[in-house]
Amino acid sequence: MGATATLSETGLVAEPGEETTCSVTIRNAGQVVDQFAVDVVGDASGWATAEPATVNLLPGETGTVTVRFAPPRSSDVPAGTIPFGVRVFSSEDPAGSVVEEGTVQLGAFTEVTAEIVPAKVEAGSKADFEVAVDNRGNRPVAVELSPLDPEDELEFRLERERADLAPGTAAFIRMRARPRKRFLRGQPVRHRFHVFVTADGGEPLKTEGTMVQRQLLPKWLLPALAALLVLLLALVTLWFTVLRPAVKSAAREAAQEQNQQIVKAAQDAGAGADQAKKNADQAKQNSEQAMKAVGLTPPGETAGGGTANDGTTPSRANAATGTPTDFRVAADANIDSNVNRFAEFPYTMPDPNKTLVITDLILQNPRGDTGTLRLLRDSGGTKSVLLEVGLSNFRDLDHHWLQAWRFQPGEKIVLAVSCQNPGDRGHCTPSVSFSGRVE
Repeated sequence: MGATATLSETGLVAEPGEETTCSVTIRNAGQVVDQFAVDVVGDASGWATAEPATVNLLPGETGTVTVRFAPPRSSDVPAGTIPFGVRVFSSEDPAGSVVEEGTVQLGAFTEVTAEIVPAKVEAGSKADFEVAVDNRGNRPVAVELSPLDPEDELEFRLERERADLAPGTAAFIRMRARPRKRFLRGQPVRHRFHVFVTADGGEPLKTEGTMVQRQLLPKWLLPALAALLVLLLALVTLWFTVLRPAVKSAAREAAQEQNQQIVKAAQDAGAGADQAKKNADQAKQNSEQAMKAVGLTPPGETAGGGTANDGTTPSRANAATGTPTDFRVAADANIDSNVNRFAEFPYTMPDPNKTLVITDLILQNPRGDTGTLRLLRDSGGTKSVLLEVGLSNFRDLDHHWLQAWRFQPGEKIVLAVSCQNPGDRGHCTPSVSFSGRVE
C-alpha cells in the first residue's frame, strides 16, 4: 500500500466570494521514500487548490497539506451541497493512490439587474419597449414588474407581470406605452417613467425609460401639400394662359380648313351635277331623234303633238296616285324543330276592291330570335315567296323598293315564321311594318 489520507473535516460551509480551508494528513505506508501529488477532483475542482501540491515522505512518515476552497460569486456555481474528493497520488506505487471525499455547502446569493431597452423611443401614438431582467445570482428567483409614470401621462401594457429566472438566465418582457393625450402638430413632449423590478419580496429595483411623443402628422406632410398646391396653381395658370388659347386656335384653324374643304367639295359636286344634267338632256334629245328616225313616237307625246290628250304634261300624267297607308303585322310562332314548317300570319286589305302598293318595309327582331322569316303573296290560295330572311341576321332591317310591290284586289300579304329558338327562349315574335299607298 502506497499511502493513507485523512481529512480534517468532511463537511465544509462556504459563501460565494469567500474562502474556506481544510487539511489532509498523508502517511507513507510504503517501504521506500515516495513523492505524493495532491489535487481536488469533482465539481469543486475549478475553485479548490492544495498547498503544497506535492510532499516527499520517508517510509512511515506523515505530512499535512492544506486544501483551500474559494467559490466565486457567480451564477455559474449554484448554491447547495457540492461534493469533492482529495486525491493523493503515489509516484512509486500508483496502485496505492487514495481519494478522500467530502462536501462543501455553498451559500446562496441574489443579484438581479434590469434595464429598459431601448432607453428612449420617439413615437406619435405608441412606443414599444422591452424590460431586460438578468438573474446573476446562484439561485432561482421570481421577479415582479410594475411600471409607473410620475406624471400619470402614460398608459402601460405589460406582456406579463411576473417571470421566473434560473441562475444565469435573463427574461425580456415586452411593454407598450401610450400617451393619454395626442396632438396633431406641436413640439415633441418627453415622458419619463420607471419600471420597478422586485425579486422574491426584496427591495424593488428601479429602472428608467423615456418616451418622446411626436406630433401625429408627419413633418414632411405640410411642405409636401404646399409644394403640391403651388404645382397645381402653376398648371392652372399654364392652362389658361398658354395651353387653352393654343388649343382653341388650333381647333379654329382646323374647323376653318374643314369648312373650306366642304365648300370646295360642294362646288365640285354642283359643277358635276350641272354637267350630268346637260349630258342627260343631250342623251334624251338624241334618243327622241333616233326614235323619230325609225318612225316611233317618243314617250309623253301623242301621235300628233307634244302633250297628252288630257292636257297634262308627261310628268303629271305618270305621277303616283292613291291614299298613303302604313300597317304592322306581328308574329307569335311556336318553337318548331322542322325548319321547313312555317306559322302564317296573313294581312287582308280592309277594302277588298282596292290595290295595295308597298314601297317600304321595316323588319324587326328585338329579342334576337332564331329561325326564318318569309313574306308571301297569297293570290287565291296560290302562295309565292317575295322575301326570305334569317332571323339571326338582324334586329332591325329596312327595305326601300325602287319597283313597288303591288297587291291586286283580293290578294293578301302573309307573314310566315319558322321558329328554332332554344327551349328556354320561348316563342319567336318578329314583326314587319309596311308603308305605301292604296289605289
